[in-house]
Amino acid sequence: MNDYKNKLEELKNGTIKEIKVEKNEFYSLREALVEREDFKHFQGIAQQGGNIVYVYLEEARS
Repeated sequence: MNDYKNKLEELKNGTIKEIKVEKNEFYSLREALVEREDFKHFQGIAQQGGNIVYVYLEEARS
């Protein structure tokens, strides 16, 4: 999970543009994500097969 915390921070800082998560890793990433104050700035985009791509939004989603 610590790796996901680092990845989420890199995504926020613009070091990386997206995080690709396989469906069996979803809950590990989600656990790290919901702890963040800027949780609503992250958007998960579902892919075929149950995988998800996360991106960081400048404006929080509603």
